[in-house]
Amino acid sequence: MKYINAAAVLPASLVEELQNYVQSGYLYVPAREDQHRAWGERNGGREELRKRNKAILDAWQNGVSMETLADQYCLSIHAIRKIIYQK
Repeated sequence: MKYINAAAVLPASLVEELQNYVQSGYLYVPAREDQHRAWGERNGGREELRKRNKAILDAWQNGVSMETLADQYCLSIHAIRKIIYQK
């Protein structure tokens, strides 16, 4: 999110109306509902975690211990257990 001067993008009448409510302050304008994205969709983080979790599950199903997976992926055994037993 970057700072944009309202006078540069809004009509003068709208700027005057906004000044009735907020003067020389910051105003957050949220994105429209149809523009919202879920966590990790923009930069691919969600897909990366899905691939990592699948690799963990596959390794565990092939006999790798939870302790080894925890060390390999720098996660706690509890986190590995949650990944393996998730529905």
